Amino acid sequence: MAPFKISHRTFYTAWVAKAARLTMCAALAGCAVNVGAADAAGPIKVPAPVFDPPAAAKTTATAVLSGGCFWGLQGVFEHVKGVRQVLSGYAGGKRFTAQYDLVSTGTTGHAESIKVDFDPAQISYGQILRIYFSVATDPTQLNQQFPDEGTQYRGEIWTLDAAQKAVAERYVAQLSAARVFRQRIVTRIDPYVGFYPAEGYHQDYLLRHPDQPYIATYDIPKVAALRALFPEAYRASPVRSM
Repeated sequence: MAPFKISHRTFYTAWVAKAARLTMCAALAGCAVNVGAADAAGPIKVPAPVFDPPAAAKTTATAVLSGGCFWGLQGVFEHVKGVRQVLSGYAGGKRFTAQYDLVSTGTTGHAESIKVDFDPAQISYGQILRIYFSVATDPTQLNQQFPDEGTQYRGEIWTLDAAQKAVAERYVAQLSAARVFRQRIVTRIDPYVGFYPAEGYHQDYLLRHPDQPYIATYDIPKVAALRALFPEAYRASPVRSM
């Protein structure tokens, strides 16, 4: 396996180690704890989309989402019923720059992203977005998700067709009008331009390394929040990328 590259995910303080222990305890107890910045939005069950028409008749649909470190994004949706596969990867840039070391510079146009293949008969695109906004990302952070800063951590919904674009735009407008979040939603909505899977050592990272300090501090609480806020959508046995 390729060596683990810590770069921006290195932790230096005793506070983080303590937060990790507290977060793990909360996750095991079924509680969600927000240990991020004080002005960041914690997990919140946002309203269901008013506009969420059934998808065209097909057995598999795809959503591509960006919103911070792909470890946590992938880990959340691997626990969602109706999801068939989740891949960590890169979206927004060119194929030849879809490499972790390059993307981490913030100069490639890529964002750390996930590709979610799901059964539209079991879960709708709008429901995917509801979970995304509720527990997978903080849509009020611009080019950042908690400790991770840079355009490669921006929130972005990559729409694959006109139907997805309509659902995403109307849903953001709905949440904004209802003032669900304390600050303005800055998540972008853009046409899909390609997705490139990340290196193998990034795939299923949360499932394989639940005790890693970054995972324990920032990502295990997202899975716990999914279980607490959306018990009907939560699956205890996650799907895996391979």
